[in-house]
Amino acid sequence: MEPEQRWQLRTGAGCELIIGRYPSFRYDATGGGGLSRPQIRGQENLQPLVFAAEGLVIPPLDASRGRFLGLPLPPGVSIQIQPDELAGELNISSGELRLHFRSRFRFTVGSPKRPLYQASDLLVDTQLTSGSVQSKRHSRSGRPLASDGSATLVGVATIEPCQDPWLNQFLGLPDEALALMHLTLERV
Repeated sequence: MEPEQRWQLRTGAGCELIIGRYPSFRYDATGGGGLSRPQIRGQENLQPLVFAAEGLVIPPLDASRGRFLGLPLPPGVSIQIQPDELAGELNISSGELRLHFRSRFRFTVGSPKRPLYQASDLLVDTQLTSGSVQSKRHSRSGRPLASDGSATLVGVATIEPCQDPWLNQFLGLPDEALALMHLTLERV
């Protein structure tokens, strides 16, 4: 019987987030990530991956990490990313990686602890893949896990309206969003 495996995921620079008709947000997610729960390798070289939401960190998209139209986001503008689920599988042979990602995106103006404005959460539920995604609005390709542990995942999600009418109108919700995440994944 195979021993249980644990994997360390680390998010990196060069990530992107596109919401609806807007241009891409460029994003440095360096410093994020988490440790998977121990899992036994499945059939056909498939390694299950389950990351505990409480131990998973995704840095906020803010003035220090994000750019829009080539410019840093204004100070005090922030999108915090609160992961609820990150789980899927890695094909050890091909490097193909698929992760179900469910998260809440929280837009704030001012300090995240004492915001001047905080929109209700946008719920994101997508399948991140090292393959390709194609939707009505977006298409992009990822990159399988390389020998150095690097990979690129892409995913498209439909963002449903939230409880904030202003944000819904501003973003034109419901609409699609595309995420591109550069990461490293290593056995520990």
